[in-house]
Amino acid sequence: MKINEKVTKAIDLQINREMWSSNLYLSMSMYLQHKGYAGMAKWLMAQSKEEMEHAYDMMNFVNRRGGRVTILPLEEVPTEFGSVADTFTQVYEHECKVTAWIEELVQVAAAEHDMASQDFFWKYIREQVEEEDTACSIIDRINLSKEQNLIFLDEELAKTEL
Repeated sequence: MKINEKVTKAIDLQINREMWSSNLYLSMSMYLQHKGYAGMAKWLMAQSKEEMEHAYDMMNFVNRRGGRVTILPLEEVPTEFGSVADTFTQVYEHECKVTAWIEELVQVAAAEHDMASQDFFWKYIREQVEEEDTACSIIDRINLSKEQNLIFLDEELAKTEL
């Protein structure tokens, strides 16, 4: 069944949000790279790539369902994030926003009786549980270290595969 226009517009908005999220994490990555935290920068770079992959996945989904994706303009992302703790707090807060956005999308799909879109986006809801948990774990470790031993966390996050 062809995807309906209301669901397509909601997905277009989420695609925009995923691309903006990619840019946000890229900006955070460059910010922490400049501050000397190469491992944390690498982890954020991986997050940036993942967000863009989500956007591509959503585009492909709409196309497979006979819809037409409209690429919306991206707003500028911040370039200053404060301390390492502040930066990762912003990561967590952003992941919570992403969760709410995806939940809204599932609600739109449900209201339009679009089971395929609901099913497609449930994988992202499940993924968000992991994303929020990971961000919380990093914040907990930062708080435990009191920023004195961040080099150890930085080295661990440097092992992130891109």
